[in-house]
Amino acid sequence: MPPGTVVLDIGKTNAKLTLIDADGHTLAEARTPNTVRNLGPYPHHDTERLWAWMLGQLRELSQRAHIRAIVPVTHGATAALVDDAGLVLPVLDYEHVPGDAADASRYAGLRPVFADSGSPALPAGLNLGRQLDWLAARFPTEFARAKHVLMYPQYWAWRLCGVAASEVTSLGCHTDLWRPAVGRFSSLVERLGWEPLFPPRRDAWARLGVLLPELAADTGLPADCEIVCGIHDSNASLLRHLLTLKQSGPCTVLSTGTWLIAAALGSATKPLVEAQDMLANCDVFGEAVPCMRFMGGREFGALAGERPAPFTAADVERLIARQTMALPCFVETGGPFAGQIGRVVGPMPQNDAERAALATLYVVLMTDHCLQALGASGRVVVEGAFTVNPWFGPLLAGLSDGRDVAVSDDGSGTTCGAWLLDAWGREAAPAPAPVAAWCPPGWRAYRDQWRQGL
Repeated sequence: MPPGTVVLDIGKTNAKLTLIDADGHTLAEARTPNTVRNLGPYPHHDTERLWAWMLGQLRELSQRAHIRAIVPVTHGATAALVDDAGLVLPVLDYEHVPGDAADASRYAGLRPVFADSGSPALPAGLNLGRQLDWLAARFPTEFARAKHVLMYPQYWAWRLCGVAASEVTSLGCHTDLWRPAVGRFSSLVERLGWEPLFPPRRDAWARLGVLLPELAADTGLPADCEIVCGIHDSNASLLRHLLTLKQSGPCTVLSTGTWLIAAALGSATKPLVEAQDMLANCDVFGEAVPCMRFMGGREFGALAGERPAPFTAADVERLIARQTMALPCFVETGGPFAGQIGRVVGPMPQNDAERAALATLYVVLMTDHCLQALGASGRVVVEGAFTVNPWFGPLLAGLSDGRDVAVSDDGSGTTCGAWLLDAWGREAAPAPAPVAAWCPPGWRAYRDQWRQGL
């Protein structure tokens, strides 16, 4: 059988297992919804269902390749409290609001300032420190039992190999837990005495150990299958561009999925503004990367529906001509316009195709806003879920005043980066060629009108 790598990619909406060969080609893929359970003490991720699903898929994949390594990749703002036996509390869903107004006020007095942490004050549990503080106050007995706080990729690595580790891309992802400028835990961690709970920091590409013997026997995977430390998902999308930055120059990577995150690799020219949901994420080397984000996939679904219909250029041109536009925002969580109520102005869309076209116009305009607010220069590369939308890249390029916009061939946005962690030291694939810009009649004037409506 050919050698292969398995990428375990747990996104906020779906989880996916991908089998990749030694040349980076996908051999097989399986996915399942990432469900949240509302039973028990609070809404939490159904880790046991994911675990059972993953083991079942690994049994099947073990028949297709000699699997040398497993690389975990997950969404951010999530951690697991464990002792030697497993979870001491369920893994809290970051969309749950932890505690009441008094809890929020108390935490506001504890959290580090934006200039220190690079983490803006975010709603619900998007600041991981707020989750941990609430869990410690609400469940003191269970919290005291915890041996480790594991960031979510490293939780899955620990379940697979038994080795506990921390890693900087998840530690530095709007958590309030990390100081990107100095590569140390924040004043919040120091003040609350949490530092001993975090295992030693390891590189994202480090081999933590081999698959536990009982799991190798259960799945049929080789006994020497290595478990890679793992990475935060939007940082996986950055990785191949980060590795070629010196050759290709500054760029902005759009990691698209439930969230759309604009990460300015050497390309930001404006200061970060906390109120705009700008932040400093940490890349795989621990360096701060200026970012701005909104819940692009979730908002697209709110406008287009669960099963977006195909649409044509004529649908787009008709909406622009009628001045039908969507103004932010259509989710309750995060983004530069959090707290505003989304609305459609002008004649309403007439059918499913127009609704999907309007959703596309909306996410393109929001992305353009983020690029402008960051002062992003250089080319733009689209990774992830929006790569399958044939209009997103060309419409964005139509607003970009000659700036190149390229659309990745990696539809997950994370698979290539995760594979590179296992193939560390190999040259990353070059960025894709730019797409042809499309500027329908009145498109830039429509953008200007949309901005005025903000």
